[in-house]
Amino acid sequence: MAKSRRSPQRRKEALSRESIIGASIELLDSTGEAGLTFSALSEHLATGAGAIYWHIANRNDLLVAACDAIIARTMGEHVVRATPRETIRELATRMFDAMDAHPWVGAVLVRVAGQLPMVRIFERIGQQVRALGVPGDKQWVAVSAILNYILGVGGQNAANAQFASVQGLDRAKFLDEVSTAWSQLAPDQYPFARSVAGHMRTHDDRVDFIAGIDLILNGIRS
Repeated sequence: MAKSRRSPQRRKEALSRESIIGASIELLDSTGEAGLTFSALSEHLATGAGAIYWHIANRNDLLVAACDAIIARTMGEHVVRATPRETIRELATRMFDAMDAHPWVGAVLVRVAGQLPMVRIFERIGQQVRALGVPGDKQWVAVSAILNYILGVGGQNAANAQFASVQGLDRAKFLDEVSTAWSQLAPDQYPFARSVAGHMRTHDDRVDFIAGIDLILNGIRS
């Protein structure tokens, strides 16, 4: 008598573009960009690759869509602040937190300049820069400075955290070692580095990031 075979597990809910993007974000968060393949995504969704291709053309489109979902949520959440300056500060802080929570976002944003995820950020910040009363011929420079700072510092912070996680580094121990090394530098060649060596142990990356945004906004105001 023939043995009965177990049927392969099938998805109970209908596959959609939104569910694919959500699963992609989960994979990206847990395995990084290298872990996002259509094979891994198919297994994660308990479906075939063909069903995914019906909604997403290729891996690059999938990365852009996943990144845009994060940015749309970050930029789209209602921000109620008294002034344009405070709104910019809040948007920048949300971007820092989003890149910290999803370390791959910063790298993807750099590669998709001009596409929708970047346009969303540029538009939200640009509206607030305009509301600050910045002259029209200075608005591009002002928005670019803010955006480049967010991507550069926020992206680097996320990259550092990801590197530390992969290497199994303890942040406090690492900073203590760096601080000790700086304090032992030659005083005639590195007077400033020695003077701030103690701060290395206790600094808060998020607080430093916000302080930098404030410096840029002060410059724009003046």
